[in-house]
Amino acid sequence: MWSDIMKKFERAPSQRKVVALMLERGFGVSPEGKVSVNGIEIPHMHIARNVNVDRRVVDAAVARILSDEDLRRIFENIRTIPFLVEIAPMLGMSVLVIQAVDPKERGILGEVAAKIADRGISIRQAVSDDPYFVEDPRLTIITDKLLPGDLIEDIMRLKNVKSVQIYQPETEKKK
Repeated sequence: MWSDIMKKFERAPSQRKVVALMLERGFGVSPEGKVSVNGIEIPHMHIARNVNVDRRVVDAAVARILSDEDLRRIFENIRTIPFLVEIAPMLGMSVLVIQAVDPKERGILGEVAAKIADRGISIRQAVSDDPYFVEDPRLTIITDKLLPGDLIEDIMRLKNVKSVQIYQPETEKKK
């Protein structure tokens, strides 16, 4: 799907940069041509600065989105969610970041989730980067408590797991 969207901008590389940023950040487009995140408008000039293009390039990308029925439906309905990865350890949650041998292979989320559930640990959030959109996709799982070392070893033994990084909750408040 991502490649189909990006293909529509292959003759306009500057607009393609704008659209890539919009998809990466979950920016939508209103029927009035305003770029927004969950209804909060973002000035076209700010987007232009971020991807180092002229504001008119953003205007043109938005116009193209609104003129294409498929793009319009996608960008009018895209939403973003809070990603807890940076604050999870401060909140007493563990973060597990997994890199797959083949990110396009199916089943890795299910296998990892099953291993975690078998230990009676709840998953608070699971975010999987789209391997068709992200160059180095990762599966990030946030759990409600510390993960035991033997669970990490079990996950490392899964055939499609290339590497695992873990970030555990802060055990002591900083003074």
